[in-house]
Amino acid sequence: MRRLVLAGALAAGVAVAVTPAAAATTAAPVPAPAVVGAVAPIAWHACAPGTVPAGPYSCATYRVPIDHDNAALGTIDIALLKRAAAKPDQRIGSLFLNPGGPGGSGLRMPVSATGYFDQAVLDRFDTVGFDPRGVGASNPLRCFTTAEDAAEVTAGQILMPISRAEMSAALASFRDYGRFCKTNGGALLSHMSTKDVVRDLDLLRAAAGDAKLNFVGFSYGTLIGATYAAMFPKNARALVIDGNVDPALRTSDGTQYDRERAQGFEISLKGFLEKCKQAGPACAFSAGQPKQKFDEIRAALRQAPIKLPGGTLDIGQFTSVMSSVLYSPSAFSSIASQLQSVYNVLKAPAAAHALSAANFSTLLAPTKLGKFDARGDSPYLSDDSYYAVNCSDKKFRNKLDDLPALAANWERESPTFGRYQAFTDPAACPAWPVKKADVYRGPWRASTDNPVLVIGNYYDPATQYRFAQRMADELGYSRLLSVDAFGHCILGDSAGVDAATADYLIDLKVPAAGQVFDPDVQPFTTPANKG
Repeated sequence: MRRLVLAGALAAGVAVAVTPAAAATTAAPVPAPAVVGAVAPIAWHACAPGTVPAGPYSCATYRVPIDHDNAALGTIDIALLKRAAAKPDQRIGSLFLNPGGPGGSGLRMPVSATGYFDQAVLDRFDTVGFDPRGVGASNPLRCFTTAEDAAEVTAGQILMPISRAEMSAALASFRDYGRFCKTNGGALLSHMSTKDVVRDLDLLRAAAGDAKLNFVGFSYGTLIGATYAAMFPKNARALVIDGNVDPALRTSDGTQYDRERAQGFEISLKGFLEKCKQAGPACAFSAGQPKQKFDEIRAALRQAPIKLPGGTLDIGQFTSVMSSVLYSPSAFSSIASQLQSVYNVLKAPAAAHALSAANFSTLLAPTKLGKFDARGDSPYLSDDSYYAVNCSDKKFRNKLDDLPALAANWERESPTFGRYQAFTDPAACPAWPVKKADVYRGPWRASTDNPVLVIGNYYDPATQYRFAQRMADELGYSRLLSVDAFGHCILGDSAGVDAATADYLIDLKVPAAGQVFDPDVQPFTTPANKG
């Protein structure tokens, strides 16, 4: 329910809740602060009518330099939304939020903060959402001037290229994409690294009047948190990072990182199929051997699409949907039923006559969520920030011409998701026009005043559990909270984790080491009979 409520609130918030951010300007930039008093404060004001629910909300934009080391490049405006603390007389400070992505809009996260924080947190903190540079309402980075150009260039980027012709078209598309970004991206294109975002965040912290940062980051947002801990350790009070990347690997070897990311999806899929078998009749796909049936469906789709009531299912759509479903355990029961229906049609095509499009509603719905490091309920807006950040941060040693062999190798070790992941960043970034972005690549050892709280699910598909273990190890001064759960990120879905997080944020109480938490609801159960 938390994910459904949050998704609805965010979807309703696609309209910008503040005055649209200004385009890049040559006005004098705000200088980077050393102390809170060195910057102008955020000028909060009433949000535009109808853009937020009734409540203690304020909106603002805040001007930051495009290049924190070169004022001549001008400035951009960062869009912010604040939900005031419910108990202002007991207010601790601001709590900045990021949903991940890169490219996830965090602007409206305070509107749905009840979905993932205990009320005690909302009593004591102003929750602050913002769109990072180049995202949404914060001077969106756009590589195209017309939708027609975007559609033409990206048409070749099919989800799962298999034939030589498909792979050639995909690689040509990524080359053209890079050319358009070089032509239209402007000065901001070269300043989209996580280091740039973190320097913005430190300005926002100071401008909000906080001597030290309180921050919760999800998925890719964990890299923001880790980078802040490394770059500004003495400016940090409490950092919570949920659904963790491996910062050292991600910033030093993007090819290997994405290879291991595909392996994480395979681990999650294996767990899903095993959980289904254990659930028996509660999982519609449990009869016989679920893994064997799934492999049969995948093998058949790799040879040819399957016609279903309501549409045609091909291997790219199937893989994309399965990667997205693994983000949200609440969808497991529905997708299990749909998988069984596909299997029935595969074995006896006449079975399709007794079915309708409703039997395949998820499998036939377009989605690309599985390529993102973001919460499953984060909206994506029309900008090109995803590749702008990843292709700045990640080092890719492979060349575009390596992709056919690389994809084949990854598919052998990760049969469902290897090829799919190969044709994301490893295909786009070698053609990206920015080659020397200013990127923070370590050291990652944190010397913050308090340990960083690192949260990881055992069966997280997008950021596998090993990444959380490595994040904790690389930061050093940290505390790992492990959760025996499926899905990508857990705050709001585990009462134990939520309580521990609240104690940490409010009282700086560090949870005991070695704990393993449970989710509120296990897959194929309901809140009434969970166990």
